[in-house]
Amino acid sequence: MDLTLATRDADGKTIVAVGGEIDVYTAPKLRDKITELVAAGVYDLVIDMEAVEFLDSTGLGVLVGGLKKVRAHEGSLQLVCNQDRLLKIFRITGLAKVFVIHESADAALAGS
Repeated sequence: MDLTLATRDADGKTIVAVGGEIDVYTAPKLRDKITELVAAGVYDLVIDMEAVEFLDSTGLGVLVGGLKKVRAHEGSLQLVCNQDRLLKIFRITGLAKVFVIHESADAALAGS
């Protein structure tokens, strides 16, 4: 399955809506998008994972790498995730304490 990425700006943050599967084959596409945004001076990202069907360790690594990139510029990387199976991955790995995870994109924008 392919990975889809759609970027939009809202309230001073850039939302990257991700769809499909984030795995060893598709994760580089997300990593490249985050790298491209940071290189363009975008340091406040919201990764909207509502349409993500699968996430593996490679995908987690890309998200952690993205967080490090934006933090180097005093930025933030927040996640939108409301699927139990994905939230469980974040809890098991301890990353639920590392990332700010919101129920919806609206909550992420409101919670700045």
